[in-house]
Amino acid sequence: MISDRGDGVHWLSVYIQPGASKSEIVGPFNGSLKIRIQSPPVDGKANEALIQFLSKQLNISKRSLQIIKGEAQRNKVVQVEGISLEQIQKILK
Repeated sequence: MISDRGDGVHWLSVYIQPGASKSEIVGPFNGSLKIRIQSPPVDGKANEALIQFLSKQLNISKRSLQIIKGEAQRNKVVQVEGISLEQIQKILK
């Protein structure tokens, strides 16, 4: 679910369910973290909402987050910087 590159950069594997009634973390799902996002999967709005949601949850800037794989898919890899692996695990559990 979370990979540590060893240089302060982490990769978070997420599975997105867009168009949900509210944005929330559901929990583990097929080796990823399942997150429901309120925004629809239209014109990148769900991706923007995911970055904004994770930014608030992890208390880091949106610039510290980047989707590096799966922009047009439900399975995504998000690069996270500016927070330790331990903090990410504690917050997202």
